[in-house]
Amino acid sequence: MRSLFLKIFLWFWLGMILANVALFFAFAAMRPTPSNRPWRDLSLMGSTAQKAAETYDREGQAALASYLKGFEQNNGIDSILLSDQRAELSGHAVPAGWLELADRAAKSGIAQYNVSSSALVVAQQVTTPQGHHYVYVSRLPRTPSSFNFRALSLRMIVVSLIGGLLCYGLARYLTTPIRQLRETTHEFAGGNLAARVSSKLVKRRDEIAQLGRDFNLMAERLQSMVAAQHRLLGDISHELRSPLARMSVALELARKRAGPEAKTALDRIEHESENLNEMIGHLLRLTRLESGTDGLKRTDVDLARLVREVADDADFEARSRQRSVQVVDCDECSTKGTEELLRSAVENVVRNAVRYTAEGTQVEIALRLHNDGDNSAVISVRDHGEGVPDDVIEKIFHPFYRTEDARDRESGGSGLGLAITSRAVRLHGGSVKAANATSGGLEVTISLPASQNGS
Repeated sequence: MRSLFLKIFLWFWLGMILANVALFFAFAAMRPTPSNRPWRDLSLMGSTAQKAAETYDREGQAALASYLKGFEQNNGIDSILLSDQRAELSGHAVPAGWLELADRAAKSGIAQYNVSSSALVVAQQVTTPQGHHYVYVSRLPRTPSSFNFRALSLRMIVVSLIGGLLCYGLARYLTTPIRQLRETTHEFAGGNLAARVSSKLVKRRDEIAQLGRDFNLMAERLQSMVAAQHRLLGDISHELRSPLARMSVALELARKRAGPEAKTALDRIEHESENLNEMIGHLLRLTRLESGTDGLKRTDVDLARLVREVADDADFEARSRQRSVQVVDCDECSTKGTEELLRSAVENVVRNAVRYTAEGTQVEIALRLHNDGDNSAVISVRDHGEGVPDDVIEKIFHPFYRTEDARDRESGGSGLGLAITSRAVRLHGGSVKAANATSGGLEVTISLPASQNGS
């Protein structure tokens, strides 16, 4: 029941079914019991009563008895004719209660009725052309009809099916644009800043269409702002490359002309120049990744080989700092992607770990293949440093973010390596996260879609 479509469909359909059930039973309970006889039986009473009285006046009791008997045989209606003294004139026995009904009809001058479950008894006064007054009493049988639950059930099924189709259409009409809007927001959040709500949706004349138009407006502004930011970073980075190149040339000339006493200062200038050049390179790479213009082809990448090579290179550098890098576990697996980007992503994490792990400790790298339906390769890099405060641990993948102690700045880091890792991994359909290890240090985990080598 987490689907809005299913909730709308089921609740509308259930409400319609309950309403129909209530209406059917209310109608069945409140409707009068049908007589199964046409209403013409009552309309016949006036003419029949007049004809019976006139027959008695003209031809006497025998003719009246014959007429009433024939009427009963033809219509199934039992009847008698009473004089103004309430004497029965046809020789028919008077059923109980009929005389009282006849008295009421004679006194009121209008027809009187006595309704029971089996019959409707009608008494009405009749006056012949000779001026004689009579009371005609007849009994109309009422045969109660049984309640046809089968027919009722069939009607309810038909109504429910038709209502179900209407509710399905209504639920689909209401939820389809919401689903489309959700898909667009997911696409936008996944990095496709060009994602927009379809024109068909925004042409609707309701609140959902207004929401779609508002989303498109927001997306246009965000895309414009991000594009402007990327252009600015790219332009600045390119513009800085030329002065740096000239500074390197000038530095070499200065080394030739300066004496030994200037060597320390010139070495420092060269070191800072290299750091700046590295940061500009990272910035350009990040800009290309964010804009999707890296333009590199995707091939099958052997992750086991890549991890071992990165570990060997990092271990060589770490030895000079009294640290080491070791691969503790390495499953044979591969992924589809750009090897240069993946190598840069893993290398940034490993070098960051080497930078912060305590002296005399080792950085532990593991590559494990998880066969849990969707095969994934998990690369974990764990150092033995001081870790990162829990409240800012997710921010270390943001460009230029530094923790409060500014260790990146002190160690010469640019603050862009982990941001490049995050973007490169997401471009390959993976994820990256960091967590403080229970025994100290930071562990960064990279997950990528993968398959076992040879499969």
